[in-house]
Amino acid sequence: MRKGMRADGCRLYQGVIVSSPLNADHVCRARKVRVVAKIPNISVVDDDDAVRESLRALLRAVKFVVDVFASAEEFLRSDRARETDCLILDVRMPGMTGFELQRHLVATHAEMPIIFITAHGDEEMRLRALKGGAVDYLLKPFSEEGLLKAVQKALAPE
Repeated sequence: MRKGMRADGCRLYQGVIVSSPLNADHVCRARKVRVVAKIPNISVVDDDDAVRESLRALLRAVKFVVDVFASAEEFLRSDRARETDCLILDVRMPGMTGFELQRHLVATHAEMPIIFITAHGDEEMRLRALKGGAVDYLLKPFSEEGLLKAVQKALAPE
């Protein structure tokens, strides 16, 4: 295979896949297809304004699309719930708790990776979250690095 050529006969040039005709005379009618990577959408559900805003700022700084919600109910009513690639979810909130939202999402087959965050955690709650399918369970205050590693893990292809 020639340098710069892919197995499908295309070549990659500055982020654009250039597809050449597979005939011998290589007619110069190459089609260009732009490779566009989808920017992950992260939703944060937490009843604490300061936590929501600091997470929004952190995640936007590393170039994620971020939506924030003050309650589980607000998240479920939004049109963004269907487009969420990763959910950062507080455990204790007025109304529907984080665990109740997790069960609802599982029951409705709205599969998205969940990272729980809480100031009131214990080992039993952590195990409950992980057994329910959560990717991670972080105790507040957590480091920016710890959260970003959890998000990377959540977004990694299986």
